[in-house]
Amino acid sequence: MRNLFHVRSLLLSVLFLAVSGSAFGQIGFSITLAPPVLPVYEQPICPNDGYIWTPGYWGYGDDGYFWVPGDWVQPPEVGYLWTPGYWGWGGNAYAFHEGYWGQTVGFYGGISYGFGYNGNGYEGGRWNGGRFEYNTSVNRVNTTIIHNTYNTRVVENNTRVSFNGGSGGIEARATAQQEAAGRERHVAPVAAQTSHIAEARSNPELRASANHGNPPASAAARSGNGAAAANERAAAPSRESGKETAAPANVKSEDRPPVAARAASSAHASDITPHQAATPNTGNVKTDQKYQKQQDTLAAKQNQDHQKLAQQQNNEHQQLSKSNASEAQKQQVEQKHQQQTQQLEQRHAVQTQKVQTRQQPTAAQPKSAPSRPQTEKPH
Repeated sequence: MRNLFHVRSLLLSVLFLAVSGSAFGQIGFSITLAPPVLPVYEQPICPNDGYIWTPGYWGYGDDGYFWVPGDWVQPPEVGYLWTPGYWGWGGNAYAFHEGYWGQTVGFYGGISYGFGYNGNGYEGGRWNGGRFEYNTSVNRVNTTIIHNTYNTRVVENNTRVSFNGGSGGIEARATAQQEAAGRERHVAPVAAQTSHIAEARSNPELRASANHGNPPASAAARSGNGAAAANERAAAPSRESGKETAAPANVKSEDRPPVAARAASSAHASDITPHQAATPNTGNVKTDQKYQKQQDTLAAKQNQDHQKLAQQQNNEHQQLSKSNASEAQKQQVEQKHQQQTQQLEQRHAVQTQKVQTRQQPTAAQPKSAPSRPQTEKPH
């Protein structure tokens, strides 16, 4: 399997604590203290079509265990699913096995993370014809916006044990199918996930030493990611103007009003909701077809910009993991990525505004009545 136990002595594990949580699968952590039980928390509503739930888990840092909240994440490729990471007992220490993206869900220790991850496979959703369908029996989805859903009852495993093997751990072993899945092509956690881990590590409220294994409800699951926050702002009326702002990106194009700008608070390009072209309605079929083609071309180009920047940022994250960069270097890169992402969205907002302004119908100027020579009235 790709994920092997990285069992080390306690002295070596102390050295590993300085390594970024994004490098769990590459170096591994091994400690003699078992992770706390999994907390009970509520899943935030899915922010947009195409996002997949990645469950929360206990990470490990300089201050001991810390809770990494669950989050809705865009997969790196269509057809990919998330195999969660897990802690396993290797005989004299606990080691962490990093999660990964792949076409098949592999072994994750038999840990019941909930929301479709019940220890074996994933029952929270499935890919169908290039589109992800959500099982609403275990996922919170707004079905008035996201229609690609189904409802299949899932038998929930209520155990909250957070590790495999050892005293009190889950006694599960990988099946032949899961071992085969572990040998398939995998993609490491995307930039949004590595950034999320760094945020969790730096949050004192999420440390087990502070919350005693019970993270505060407000922080147990991530509900403020870039896409969710952008959609909430877009769907809410503006308090200053009293007018509605732009509709969220999962609204059908025919129901979408022209927008001048999108929210640009995402930290990474991979967090940005894909652009979708609005539907022109000038009243002239040929003109609408012409304008639609212009908007489709612009949206496609902007989404290519997203993908290019996301790949660049992901490569930089991987280089940081391999080079054992310091926390200061990582923070500097994160700030650069956030600035890059915001600048890209600002540039896209200007582009969209220009196109939509050009496509606005111009009001016809009223024609003035022709002047007539005044005739002298008879006396």
